[in-house]
Order: sequence, then structure tokens, then C-alpha cells
Amino acid sequence: MFSSVLIANRGEIAVRIASTLRARGLRSVAVYTDADAGAPHVVGPQAADVAVRVDDYLDGAAIVEAGLRAGAEAVHPGYGFLAENAAFARAVTDAGLTWVGPPAAAIEMMGDKISAKAAVAPAGVPLVPGSHEKGLTDAELADAAREVGFPVMLKPSAGGGGKGMHVVTRDADLADAIAAARREARGSFGDDTLLLERYVTDPRHVEIQVLADAHGAVVHLGERECSLQRRHQKVVEEAPSAVLDEKQRDAMGQAAVDAAKACGYVGAGTVEFVTNADASEFYFLEMNTRLQVEHPVTEEVVRVRGARIDLVAEQLRVAAGEALGYGQDEITLEGHAVEIRLYAEDPARGFLPTGGRILGLEWPAHARVDAGVVEGSEVGSAYDPMLAKIIAHGPDRAAALDRLDAALAATTVLGVGTNLAWLRTLLADDDVRAGRLDTGLIGRLSPPDPRVPDDVVVAAALAGLLRLPDAGESGDPFGRLGGWRLGGEPAPARWTLVPVGVEKPEPIDVAVRGRADDATVALDAGDAAQRSSTIDAAERLPASAHRDATGLVVTLDGVTRRYRTATTPDGIAWLARDGAAWALREQTRLAAAGSAGPGDGAVTSPMPGTVTVVEVELDQQVDAGQRLVVVEAMKMEHVLTAPVAGVVTDLPAKAGATVALDAPLVTVTPEPEK
Repeated sequence: MFSSVLIANRGEIAVRIASTLRARGLRSVAVYTDADAGAPHVVGPQAADVAVRVDDYLDGAAIVEAGLRAGAEAVHPGYGFLAENAAFARAVTDAGLTWVGPPAAAIEMMGDKISAKAAVAPAGVPLVPGSHEKGLTDAELADAAREVGFPVMLKPSAGGGGKGMHVVTRDADLADAIAAARREARGSFGDDTLLLERYVTDPRHVEIQVLADAHGAVVHLGERECSLQRRHQKVVEEAPSAVLDEKQRDAMGQAAVDAAKACGYVGAGTVEFVTNADASEFYFLEMNTRLQVEHPVTEEVVRVRGARIDLVAEQLRVAAGEALGYGQDEITLEGHAVEIRLYAEDPARGFLPTGGRILGLEWPAHARVDAGVVEGSEVGSAYDPMLAKIIAHGPDRAAALDRLDAALAATTVLGVGTNLAWLRTLLADDDVRAGRLDTGLIGRLSPPDPRVPDDVVVAAALAGLLRLPDAGESGDPFGRLGGWRLGGEPAPARWTLVPVGVEKPEPIDVAVRGRADDATVALDAGDAAQRSSTIDAAERLPASAHRDATGLVVTLDGVTRRYRTATTPDGIAWLARDGAAWALREQTRLAAAGSAGPGDGAVTSPMPGTVTVVEVELDQQVDAGQRLVVVEAMKMEHVLTAPVAGVVTDLPAKAGATVALDAPLVTVTPEPEK
């Protein structure tokens, strides 16, 4: 067994691998870029033993050199980046290091969806009808789509993670979809080869975890249901599936084992299948020749001779040449586990990536958390927006879902917008609770409510009151908070609060009479759509606030709630409770009088990213809805269109330029009515 392992990755998986290495008494070596110099896998209690700086996580030669410099004897690639790069695997072994993964030939064969299907078909593994030949031109892809029949799925032959995948439902959309899929595939994987398959309507995504040693033994560790996806990116995973029975599990598991044997697989891998609603049919999709993001749910339910399994430890044993030492009949499943992926994204704005510094962070005490961030971490746009995974286990599916929801309610993230509150809503959906899952379910859900609850607005105002100096104890009525005035009722202290991250936000006026510990409050929103209107504007409700060890404690109309709070350097107040978080900024009267929003024809960047395509020119006439600019963030493209018909009068967007959130890109000036 080797004694020192370089982890060729970052974030939560780097922390996860380092943890297993530490538990086994092995030395860990991390790599990091300048953007990750303060990341948890580099510094802090969860960090690797040694960390070596590199310019790029995709620079295989530099990573191998880092391993040699640090005295590593093996390389674990994690997932993403170079994990499924056959050339990197060969470079590792050529340098005399042990590769913790499958043979390069297996990576090469299964990393290309076309060659993978050709490899497993002779073994009897069922394939989705479609066109799987290499080198298809745009015209040949279009012809194949018409032959297979709509809807069809365009997929990059290389890579995974849902990037570059497009469902096409009609002939008229084919050309644009093929062009976009090729761009995304080329940008993400350096290879724009596409394949085309019949799109299975109401599909379920079920995958089988396999383990193989170098001595010919191959077993499967049951399935994971990954049907809750957004834009072909998994969001919630569980084990076992809510739909498979033992007979179906055995059939799918055997197909996965056959696929692994067909490519000479060694190590941990995942064979992915698409099934219909009742799993009576299933088809091979691809094989991921690495550890999966969702591997914790398998670890939570699988028992080998009654003991829990650590998939990273199994990878290390197999890479060291050890035999598995157990057979399929010694593997059992116990209970149910569900995992969510916590992303830095804004569900109310189409799940666009967010960013910023994490000002406050609290994880649940009674759930497994695999996190790649800590309080103070800077979340940028250079890497995947996943911050952490939260996993709950229970004796059955209902208990696991309940425990996960409780864990999410106990989680707090301040300073960065996340999908946390939306995940709680998703888990409570009737179809999700009943196990009626398919890959389109998330897309059919109503968008989340962006409004700020009344109690949060009141809490923000009372928190502001607590921050003000109080000279009441001096007996000076002019120094006492509470708006004392001669000959009348005390005037209220007023706050005008504006929701942050809401499209076209309207200010909310909060009037507070009295002191923070004994007050009445009234709300008046210029637009009731900006808040959950449970308080009538004419109502004056009793309220009080104080701080204790748990944070801000507010009682409003007899109901007491606790909030975690934080404030950014530029004065934005963040408040969180029950797994949700909101950001508000105070607007002064002068700022309110002088504020002016962008014109109807202004197009700004909805997230930090890079302009990849500019499709218009200055002085060009455009129609409403016409494509203007494509912005890429986190390897996903976002097409921005003209909000009105008119003429392009300003065009600061430049292809290849990096842009910030709300950066101006195009201005379309409507033509005057004649």
C-alpha cells in the first residue's frame, strides 16, 4: 500500500478524500489555484497535510509534477476536472505514481458515449434507439432526428454532468440546438462530437454503483435514483430507488456488471440507465469512470457483511492491488438515504449562479454534510456552484425525507444566495413524497416565491433599531429613541428597505414606535408583490427584539422567531431562518428620490460570467425576443434576448470579456411611434 496520495481536485470532494486518507493513516497532498488559496482543502482543520500551488486544475503535467515534488506515491482524481481524462491517467502511471482509478483504456472507451455503446452492446446491455456513429455532421444529425422521431436528445459524446445536452421537440429548433450543443461540448470537454438518441418521455434516471478489482471480481452496490434534475444536472439523489423491486434491481445490477466487464473495468464506477415510469424497461446511457458526486447515499445504505462501506477506501484498496474479498451475496441494503446538492444560485431568477463572501454558516448537527466551503469563503464564478451536500438516512424513505427536511431547516448560509429554501419546497412536493419522479418534474414546478415575509422585514428594522445608540437612561427626551415630540404621540422611526436580488424591487416602508424591546410596527409596501402581505398597512402590531447566543430574537404579534444575521461591508443586511435567507438594503430618502432604473431596452448580465457570443452590431434593427448575447457561467450558456423591438444604440458587450452581475451588455432603444 502506498503511504502518500495527491488529491487532484478541489472543494468538498478534496476534503472528503483527505478525511479517508487521514482515517487510514495515509498522508494527503492537495493542489490549489490562487482562487482557492484559502479553501478548506488547503487550510484549516479539514485540510490536506501538504498543499502545492498550480495555475490550473486542468494542467495535468503541473499536477503530476506537484505530486512528485511533494513525495506523493499515488493520485486520486476525485470527480470532474481530469478524473475521466485517459491521457492524465497515463501521465500519472508513466511518472511512476499509482493511479486511483480505472485503466486508461477503460476511461477512453467509456468516456466517449459512442464507443461506450459499441462496447456494451455485444454484452447484451440494452441501448436507447438513436444514432451513435462518430463524426456526424449537422445535416446527418438532423436526418437522424427525423428518422428516430421527435422528441430527441442531443448529447456530447465526451463528458457528462448534463453539459451540452438539449432536448429537441420539433424540426424548427434543430439547427439552433445543434449549434448550442456543439459550443457547450467544445467549451466543456474540448470535443464537439455529438450523438443523438430518442428522448424517453417521463424518464427516470437510475444508476448502479459498481466495484471491480484487478483480479476479475465485479460487484454492484445497488442503485441510486437521480431523477430530480434541473437542466440535466442532478439536484436530489437517493438510495435505493423508490420504484425498483428486487427483480428489477437484480436485472439492472447484472447489466451494470456486464458493462463493467466489457471494458475491463477496475475500481469504483457508475453505470447510468434511463427507465420508464415503472422501470419495466431500462436502457444504458453511459458509464462514469470515477467516483460520483452522489456516492454518499450509497455509503449510507450499503452494508458488506453488516458493516458500512467507504467507497474512497475501497478505491484505495483496489488501486493498491488488493482483492475485494467479498461477493454479491454478502452485500445488503439497510434503510434509505437522500442527498441534496446545495448550490450558489438564485431559484427565483431561473437558477442563475450567484456569488460573494459567506458571512455566516451553520450546518445541521444530525445529518452528514460534505462541504467545500467555510464561513469567510469567497464564492466566485470560476468553478462549479455547488457548495455542499447534505445527506440524511432513515429506516425508510419517508423518515429519510423528514430527517433531511429538518436538516435543511437547521442550515444557514448568509452572504450568498442559495437554493436551500427551494430545496425544502421541492422535498415537500406531493409527487416527490410519493416517489412519482421523472427528470422533467422540477421543470414543471412553479417558480419560487421571491417575496420577503413580513416578519423578516420587521426583524430587519428592529435589528437596525438595536444598532442605534440609546440615551434613554440619561433622562433626556431628545436623546431617547422612540421619536419623542412636544405635545403629541411619539413619531415613529422609519426604515425604507429594498429587497436585494429581486427583479424590479419596490421599497418597503417600516414604521417603528418605541424602543426595540417594546415597540409597535406598521408596514407599507409600494408594491405588495415584494413581500408576503400578512400585515395590513394600517395595522400597528406589538413587537420586540433582542440578541442572545442564538442570534436575533424577535417577537411579532405574540409569535417569537430566531434569526441569524450578517451585514456586508456595503450595508446589505442578511437574515435567515428555517433554511431560508433574505437580503435587504436600507434606502435613504435622498437615494430614493434620485434613483432611476434602467430603460426598457437595457440588457444587463444576470450573473457573473463570460460573454461567449455577441450576435448583433451597433445600429442594428432587432425584434423583441431576438437573440443578442450569450453569457457563459459555470460551463452553462445563458441566451439574452431583446426586451423590446428597436435599434441597438449601445453595445459594451465583447466576446471573451468577463462581466459582473448586472453589468450593461446591450441597449435597445425603441423606435418612436409614428
